[in-house]
Amino acid sequence: MGAAALTHFFLMPEDTLVADKTGELRMDAAAKVERYGIVTEQIRATLHGERDLLAGMVSIVCLLHNAFPYYFWTGFYRRVAERMLLVGPYQGTMGCLWIPFERGVCGAAAREGKTIIVEDVHTFPGHIACDSASASEIVVPVFDDEDRLIAVLDVDSTIPAAFDEVDREHLEAIVALLRGKEALPVVTA
Repeated sequence: MGAAALTHFFLMPEDTLVADKTGELRMDAAAKVERYGIVTEQIRATLHGERDLLAGMVSIVCLLHNAFPYYFWTGFYRRVAERMLLVGPYQGTMGCLWIPFERGVCGAAAREGKTIIVEDVHTFPGHIACDSASASEIVVPVFDDEDRLIAVLDVDSTIPAAFDEVDREHLEAIVALLRGKEALPVVTA
């Protein structure tokens, strides 16, 4: 990693990339590809040998949210009923708690089983405004080993048209790392 790359994020002791969110938030395609490459390797290393789905989701959210300056809200909505999502691990402002498949970008991605990129959330039919600062969004479905929908990854930005095919390609590969993980139960003694 060159010195120029270090001007856009800081390395913390545990090597988490932390983007500078005070300056220019947009990244060009080449910078995104480079950053996703670094973060994907961090996620792979973190998840190696980890079998718990929740731990995997928490780690993915943390590493992604901190690494990209244009990420405003980053989190998972877990499928908890036939056509219902419930907020899971996230970073950002208060998220909506429950999202039916019939509403919003998250519901549409869950219903259709495909990634949805929205350049302007205010023009999306049925958009749920969990935070009025959100301007654009990408939602990526998450599947288990049997190709059943188990969650969606939702990322919002305060800038319009923040997400593109580079984000789609990398985020789809990242959420695929959750395949085979299981939700370990909470044990009470």
